[in-house]
Amino acid sequence: MPQEPGQEPGHEADGARAARRQQFAEAARAERPDLALLCLLICAEADPALDEAGLDAAQIELDRLAGLLPYSPAGGPGAWARNLAELLGTRYGFGGSPADYRRLESSLLHEVLRRRRGLPILLSVVWMEVARRAGAPVYGVALPGHFVVGFGDPLGAHVLADPFGGGRLLTEEDTELLVAGATGERLSRRMTAPADPLEIVLRVLNNIRAWARARPEHGAVQLWALELSLLLPSHPARLRLERAQLLVERGEFLAGAAELEEYARVVEPVEPAGAKAIRRQAAAARAMLN
Repeated sequence: MPQEPGQEPGHEADGARAARRQQFAEAARAERPDLALLCLLICAEADPALDEAGLDAAQIELDRLAGLLPYSPAGGPGAWARNLAELLGTRYGFGGSPADYRRLESSLLHEVLRRRRGLPILLSVVWMEVARRAGAPVYGVALPGHFVVGFGDPLGAHVLADPFGGGRLLTEEDTELLVAGATGERLSRRMTAPADPLEIVLRVLNNIRAWARARPEHGAVQLWALELSLLLPSHPARLRLERAQLLVERGEFLAGAAELEEYARVVEPVEPAGAKAIRRQAAAARAMLN
């Protein structure tokens, strides 16, 4: 019987998980990281029942959708955006709602393709991957709190679209309101720069971590999301501290204490007081075994 997304696998799946993680690490270090593949390998971590055939089926679905788009439409970036919105948003019903933030499936590409619902960033991945396969000049835009897609030249003629809203085109005022609503800040050119594929993957994993952190019964999900994040070539150092603390919370006191001590050793030259506090955490973790 297939496992629910986020359920811990049995021992028989350990070898397959290790192989998938190796594949994830290698894909993340490729000269041109494959965004769809990396997102699907996250899915395989969440759902051990997702095998090679399942991964291939998701890629085939992206190919199929791309084949339904007209090639190089007249009208430039706006025409690409409208065609994507008509196909994915209107015809196939891809979009999102506040309820989708409460589901882990909303962060898993294969489930988003199946349910046609998801978080802004995963819907944007669908838009980007379908558009890219069709030859569109497309890129992701990591606005604070709300991921969108851009079509055209980010430094020249371009348009922004919101896949979470079915692909609606965004005016500059719309974009300013999204940013102000999320952060209270003013829109800047930096915010609309193209997002790197690995930045997108890290943000997907951050969303999964946040979902799990709010649900203590899903500590296993938080742990694997952390461990995949640490396989990326670049990641915040604080993730190592979060992993060590989570191990302690899960009762893995020796492993957690060892990682806390290693993290303290690394940060001590720049944060001696912080390192001292972390060593106290490590000592407290070891004391739990006494």
